[in-house]
Amino acid sequence: MLRSLYDWTMNLSGHRHALAALALVSFVESSVFPIPPDILLIPMVLAARQRAWRIALVCTLASVLGGLAGYAIGAFFFEALGGPVLEIYDATETFEEVRALYNEHGVLIVFTAGFSPIPYKIFTIASGVAGMEPFSFALASLVGRGARFFIVAALLWKFGEPILGFIDKHLGKLTLAFAVLLIGGFALIELVF
Repeated sequence: MLRSLYDWTMNLSGHRHALAALALVSFVESSVFPIPPDILLIPMVLAARQRAWRIALVCTLASVLGGLAGYAIGAFFFEALGGPVLEIYDATETFEEVRALYNEHGVLIVFTAGFSPIPYKIFTIASGVAGMEPFSFALASLVGRGARFFIVAALLWKFGEPILGFIDKHLGKLTLAFAVLLIGGFALIELVF
């Protein structure tokens, strides 16, 4: 099944609507979807290395727009849902302390989350909840997500075919490593927050 999913993704990466699919996945991943856009970014760049920069740009811009949607979820739906829960647990004061810390270091937090394998959507929503300044949020997202996707694209552009062979040979191990990183990201969030 893993091999057929990999082959399907590689075939999709060469489809004429691949950029639109990448934009959609990048957008929804930043606010609600659990699967990172790398699953399309990587095979798309490998399939069309001469378009690596355009692919990374589409991925970055769609991800930042999705991050702004996540920010809006946190900013506009928190009062209706999150506030009453905090009151039930008598945690409003603690939340305000965390919010102040988040606002003080929010740009660094958002940049790090955008660049790392930590689930980005958690931080986009948290940024809206904390009331982080939207321009700073967008700029940190653009730099963090852009760095991540452009570095991936640059490595694939430079070392394309050997990496494709490596992926083909070690697909199971790479999938396991990715799953460990994803679960580790969630575990790290649990430890920190």
